[in-house]
Amino acid sequence: MQKTAKIGDALIDEGKITQEQLSKALLIQKESNFSKKLGEIFVDEGLISEKEFAKILASQLDFEFIDLYNINIDFSLLKNFSLNMLKSTDSIIIKEDEDFIHIAISDPLNYEYMELLERNIVTKPIKYYISLKSDIKYIFERFEIIETARTLMEKVKNEINSKEFKLDNKQSSIMLLIEQIIKSAIRNGASDIHIEPNNTDVSVRNRVDGVLREVFVLDIEVYNALASRIKILGNLDISEKRRSQDGRFSMIVNSNQYDFRLSTAPTLYGESIVMRILDQQKILLKLEQLGMSEKNLKKFQTLLEAPYGIVFVTGPTGSGKTTTLYAALNDIKDIEHKIITIEDPIEYQLSLVQQIQINEKIDYSFNNVLRSVLRQDPDIIMIGEIRDEETLNTAVGASLTGHLVFSTLHTNDAPSAITRMIQMGLQPYLAADSLVGIVTQRLVRKICKSCKREHKPHLSLTKKVSQYLPEKYIFYNGKGCVKCNFSGYLGRVMICEILQINDALSTKISQEKNRFEILQEALKYGYEPMLIDGIDKALNGTISLEEVLRVVKV
Repeated sequence: MQKTAKIGDALIDEGKITQEQLSKALLIQKESNFSKKLGEIFVDEGLISEKEFAKILASQLDFEFIDLYNINIDFSLLKNFSLNMLKSTDSIIIKEDEDFIHIAISDPLNYEYMELLERNIVTKPIKYYISLKSDIKYIFERFEIIETARTLMEKVKNEINSKEFKLDNKQSSIMLLIEQIIKSAIRNGASDIHIEPNNTDVSVRNRVDGVLREVFVLDIEVYNALASRIKILGNLDISEKRRSQDGRFSMIVNSNQYDFRLSTAPTLYGESIVMRILDQQKILLKLEQLGMSEKNLKKFQTLLEAPYGIVFVTGPTGSGKTTTLYAALNDIKDIEHKIITIEDPIEYQLSLVQQIQINEKIDYSFNNVLRSVLRQDPDIIMIGEIRDEETLNTAVGASLTGHLVFSTLHTNDAPSAITRMIQMGLQPYLAADSLVGIVTQRLVRKICKSCKREHKPHLSLTKKVSQYLPEKYIFYNGKGCVKCNFSGYLGRVMICEILQINDALSTKISQEKNRFEILQEALKYGYEPMLIDGIDKALNGTISLEEVLRVVKV
C-alpha cells in the first residue's frame, strides 16, 4: 500500500491527476474490495494512458520501461521455459546474457507472479523490465505464428532445393503456402494481404477492418520463390524487380470465386507485395446499407436526383469511395438510362452498366476514354478518379452539357474539394456552375457487440470534442473476445459529411473564396462536419470515440 500511495503522489507531481481524482480512485478501489488496482482505475477513468502509467511506475520502482517493438527478442529462448507459466504471469523472456535472464513484466507489484518466475527460473538471476500487457500478448502471438508456419516452411525449403522444383507446378509446396495465406485472410475477413520482406524474415499481414494484423512470419529463404509464384499468378514479369507492377488473378476458395488485385513495389530488402481481395459474393450494397445517418442519407439521395452536374466522393485510399459510388449507381440504374463507368481497374461487374477499363500503356487514359464516352450518348458517367486538369475540365464540360457525372478526389473534407478543383486549374465559375454536391467519408471500426461495454475515454480526448457533447454522455468500447479476435472491434461503418451546393455557395465559389469562407457559408445551410457524424455514432454505441479521433482531425 505504501508503494501504491507513492505512485498516486507521483502522478500528482507529474500533473497527470489531481488530489481529488486520487481520492476518488482510492474510494473506487475500496468499493471493489481492493480487487481493482489503482493503475487500472486511473486508466479506466480516462485520467492517464496505460503507457504513461507504466513509465511512471517504472520510474518509481527503479525499473526500466522497455518498448518490445523496438528490440530484437530471442524467440529461441522461449522454447527452454514453460510458455504457460510466462503467459499466466504476463511476462516474457527477452534475452539472456552471462549474468542475467532478462524478463519484461506488465505488473511489477504482483509479487506472487514474480515469486513464481523466480521459483521456476533458477539458472541465473532475473533482471526485470516493465512493458505493456498488450505488447507482451502480441509477442507471444508472433512466436506462435512463427512456430505454426515452421513445418510448412521446411517443406517449401526442401522443395526449392530439390532439382525437380518448378515454379509453375500447381501442386507445389509454395503454391500450397500461397493458398494457406489467402485462405487465412479470407477466413479473417481481410480486405488486403501484405507480404513484406525484412532483413531476416518475411512478414505477412492482413488488413482487417482497416487495421493491419500480422498472421505469418516466413523464413527469408522462401521469399524469392513465393514472390515469383505470386507474380506468375498475376501475369507479371518475374524478371523485373526494379519497377512497380500491377496485375490481377482469380481463385476459387471454399467454393466461392474471389478476384485479387495485385501490386508489387521494390523496397530495400525485396519486393513488397499487396493483394486486394475482391469478393464477388459481396459486390453491392444498397444505399441504406452504407451506414449513413438518416439525415445524410436524405442529403445523398437528393444529390442523386440531380438531372445533371458533378458529384464528388472524396477521402483517402481505402475509405470506401468506390463502394459508395457503386451503391449510388446501383440505386439509380434502370433500363431508361445509359450508364458508363471509366475505371482503373474494374473491381466489380454491374448489370445494366457499361464498364470501361483504362490502359495507360496504350495511352488509353481517363481523359481519352472520357472524350470517346461522350460520343456514346450516355446519361450518367462514373469516372473512377480525376487525376489531372485535362480530365477535370472534360468531366466538368460533360456535367454542364446534360450529363450527371460521379467521380472521386483525394481531399480531407468537402470544402477542400472545391479549392482542390481550382488548384488543379479549373476556372472558379465552372466549378460553381457544375458542382451538385460533395461527399467526404471515412471507414471506422465498429465496436464488437459481443463484448461491448461502457467506457470512459481519456480526458484529453473528451476535452477536444466537449463543444459537441451533451451535458450527460456515455461512450463505449469493446473489451475483446473470441468473436473479435480480442481486438474489441468487428466490422466497419462509414462516417461522412455531405456538402450540398446552393446558390449562395455557388456565388462564393465563383468569387474564388478560400476554404474557410466556403466552410462558414456552408454551416449556415445545414452542412455538418464529419466529426459530428462520428460523435453521434460514438454516443449511440456503434463506434468508440478513440476510433472517431483516429481518422478525423479536430
